[in-house]
Amino acid sequence: MELLYSIIKKQFAALVLILFYGCSTGNEIVINNNGKTDIDTSSTNYVNTDVVCWLTSPTQRVYLKRNNIALNFENKTNNYETITVDDSKQFQSMDGFGFALTGGSAYLINRLPVVQRDSLLHELFDLKGNHIGISYLRISLGASDLNSYVYSYDDIPTTGTDTLLTSFSLTPDSYDLIPVLKSIIAINPTIKILASPWSAPAWMKTNKSFVGGSLKKEYFGVYADYFVKYIQGMKEQGITIDAITPQNEPLNPYNNPSMYMSAEDQAGFIGGYLGPRFAQNNISTKIICYDHNCDVPSYPITVLSDPIANPYVDGSAFHLYIGDISALTQVHNKFPEKHVYFTEQWVGGPGNFSEDLKWHMRNLIIGAPRNWSRNVIEWNLASDPLYKPHTTGGCTTCQGGLTIGTEITRNVSYYVVAHASKFVPQGSVRIQSNNMTSLPNVAYKTPNGNKVLIVLNDSQVSQTFNIQFNGSIVTATLATGAVGTYFWP
Repeated sequence: MELLYSIIKKQFAALVLILFYGCSTGNEIVINNNGKTDIDTSSTNYVNTDVVCWLTSPTQRVYLKRNNIALNFENKTNNYETITVDDSKQFQSMDGFGFALTGGSAYLINRLPVVQRDSLLHELFDLKGNHIGISYLRISLGASDLNSYVYSYDDIPTTGTDTLLTSFSLTPDSYDLIPVLKSIIAINPTIKILASPWSAPAWMKTNKSFVGGSLKKEYFGVYADYFVKYIQGMKEQGITIDAITPQNEPLNPYNNPSMYMSAEDQAGFIGGYLGPRFAQNNISTKIICYDHNCDVPSYPITVLSDPIANPYVDGSAFHLYIGDISALTQVHNKFPEKHVYFTEQWVGGPGNFSEDLKWHMRNLIIGAPRNWSRNVIEWNLASDPLYKPHTTGGCTTCQGGLTIGTEITRNVSYYVVAHASKFVPQGSVRIQSNNMTSLPNVAYKTPNGNKVLIVLNDSQVSQTFNIQFNGSIVTATLATGAVGTYFWP
């Protein structure tokens, strides 16, 4: 009797741990309290298991922690709900997961002590070992609102013009952004970089201001040359720009900097000027249209419907401050030969770890790829404890994936991105998995044949469920609000 009581007591304690933190049934979960990752896939200090699970708990007591728990496929049946993964049904290839490396982010990182900076960059961008393998970055072409001041690459008095772009210079980016990018590329040479302008030079605009206004049609050609000089100049620095968007948030003329650009003007700019200039200069950088919220899918549809612009456009980019993530599928279905990208979403500081984790996992890491996105980018990589740097009139509460002050704090978007970036490298393909309201999920097959399943428990109770693959199942448990990344050969 005493032995039986002891066994029951231990099983009950294990169940409590599973329900509270849970990634699966089995042994005690080791809690990672220091806010750092434990995702070295080469480690052998774990039990033999078919499926490995990494967990983030909404209690903030578990941060992307690999659990030393045996999860083995079995030929069995039970009454739990089942997520069936089928790698014979494949969808889009993935370009990567990452962050916006704003000028402010680069400034903060570049001022860390050299050893600490190098260690942090390896943690973020190294594809091996105990690192999170960020594979996609978005940068601003000129200043964004998360720079300390506003600039373009051709700033002259607004009473003048510089149609030959003789004053063009990348000098503002040479202090922090370019050095940090060079360090990142040395760690991960295959990283993809998307560049987006917040504004054209003020002298090209209708209101001669960095805030609002539109690009004058008489400068469409000059502005296209501006993009060419930018891409060529970055290439000379050893930085390949994989893609650009013609304008960040073209329907938002209120930020600092910002610029309004109608869908018709964007189509005319791409078709008549930017696309031909790229072709003339043998520039292979992708042109991605729109780059704004999911509430106006008619904008990218208008651009892609333009017969002159269409051949130059690789696809459409979206944010989700307004609208529904299903807008990506709406555009994909209209133009299935064109790609879809997710390029920005913030966490408003100070944030709510539990609720932010669920929202971003459900809508972005799971929702965007299930709606055909080839990437997911969070806004932004780093800020200081006061959410700086930012421009006057720029975002004053944008929480970075990192908060860099006297210490470095890893915030919720760090873990949101890491749950995908480490395990889903470039070239992975999304595969079939049945989605569930309370267990939203997305599955991938990696280039070397591994399978990855990312699952969120979006219910108010702990859930036990099956993962089925090739006719066998693994039974796992997730606590309410928890995220599990499941990985098997």
